[in-house]
Parts: sequence; C-alpha cells; structure tokens
Amino acid sequence: MNMKKVWAVYFSATGTTKKIVENIAESIADTLGTEYEFYVFTLPRGREKALRFHKDNIVVFGTPVYAGRVPNVLLKYLDTIQGNDAIAVPVVLYGNRDYDDGLIELRDILEKGGLHTIGAAAFIGEHSFSYILAEGRPDEEDLKKAKEFAAKIAEKIKGISDITALQPIDVKGIPHPYRGYYQPRDRKGTPVDIRKVKPLTNDDCIKCLICADLCPMGSISRDNVKEFTGICIKCGACIKKCPVQAKYYEDEGYLYHKRELEEGLTRRAEPEWFV
Repeated sequence: MNMKKVWAVYFSATGTTKKIVENIAESIADTLGTEYEFYVFTLPRGREKALRFHKDNIVVFGTPVYAGRVPNVLLKYLDTIQGNDAIAVPVVLYGNRDYDDGLIELRDILEKGGLHTIGAAAFIGEHSFSYILAEGRPDEEDLKKAKEFAAKIAEKIKGISDITALQPIDVKGIPHPYRGYYQPRDRKGTPVDIRKVKPLTNDDCIKCLICADLCPMGSISRDNVKEFTGICIKCGACIKKCPVQAKYYEDEGYLYHKRELEEGLTRRAEPEWFV
C-alpha cells in the first residue's frame, strides 16, 4: 500500500510508553520510507482537540495499562477519535504484572473510532509505583524486540490491498464486557482501596513547579505544590521526575500494595505481539 505518514500517538506520564511507541513508529517509517510525526496527549492541553487521521496514515497508538485497563480518565477523550480508515497499531505498556484486558480494550477503541487495527503489542515499562519493579524498562532488549515487531508490521502493510476488508487484529483478552479493574487485596483477601490516595511533599521541595507542569490531570496547584486541585491517577510523574525526591506516599494501603507487587513479581515479563 502507498502510505504517506506514520504517526506515534501516545499518553506517557513517565516516558515508558513514549519510548516504545516512538521506536516502533520510527522503525515502520524508516522501512516504508514514509514521513514520521508524533502527537502526545499526556497533558491536558494535548487533549483539547480531537484526534483526526487520514486513510493514508499508519497510527501507532499507545497508552499505559492502569489496573489492567486503558486509564479510565482517557476514555472520554479517546471517544473523539476520527480514524477515517487509517491503519492502526495499538500498543500498551504495563508494569510487569499483566495487561489483562487493556490491549483488547484499546483495540476496540481504535476500531470504534474508524481505524483498522492490523497488529498490536504489549510491552513492559518500569512500574509507576516503583523504582525496582521492571527497573529501567523498556531496556535495550525491549527496544530490539520493538524493532522486530515493527518490521513485521511494515511487511504486513506492504501486502494489504484493501484496507476496508481488514478484520480487527485478534489479541489476548476478554471481549467486551471486559473484566473489572484490577483490585489489590491484602493477605486476608480484604480489598485495598488506593483510589483517593495522593502523594505528599516533604521539606526538600525547591518549588521548581516541575511536578505541576508534568501532572497529566493538571491537578497540582502551581501556587502551592502540596495542594491538589483535582484527581491523582497514581501515574508516578511527579515522584519520578522530581529533581530532589520531594514527593512521596505514606498511605499504608498504597505502601502495602507497592511492596506486594515488588516482592511477588520478580520474574521478567516479556513483550507479546499479535500480527
């Protein structure tokens, strides 16, 4: 097929999704000799206009997986997608636990928006709660596999003659209605609810406002970074990007869940793809 542009489109609070999606999109563009462009909707201003594509576009579309699903705070925005028969490659990043129904959900969102999914992948990124769970991932081995996946996608695109005849790519997961969001539990089986938990700020804070600038929900007050004006999605951006490590959690349930993940998920999860 004669495709004119490859897009890397993503939400990436800490940079893990960005790293993989851009790698895949650039590799496809290089192989096919097409134009490459990216669009980031991590910050509120990036979600002010609808996403519109053209039928000669290839869209590598990435989101993280939160609690086994596409982040629910993005669903309203993703419902504005206008695909116009473009080709799409949904990609999710998860923190070494599982992607559950996140990939099939993202596939369905893109198909509903008028894109045709021809491949999909789930990669691993350092967990937003932790510095040791999937530490440093995606790493060089992950990036090597991303290029391998991109090569398979590029080869498949070359063989497509009729975009409208394409069927949604078959991926792992339970079709709609999807499973509920992953619910952490303590060792007695009691649910651990961290939805309203927010990070605190210690006295090392230098008021640089980086945390306020990076918050995907725009919820950290620029007048007082210790205050939240909206929800916290536990994306990890304010903690991992703080130059003086001034942001932290002390909620008992959050710390229990973090420790449980770190102690229980020491195996190296590997990327999975579907072409």
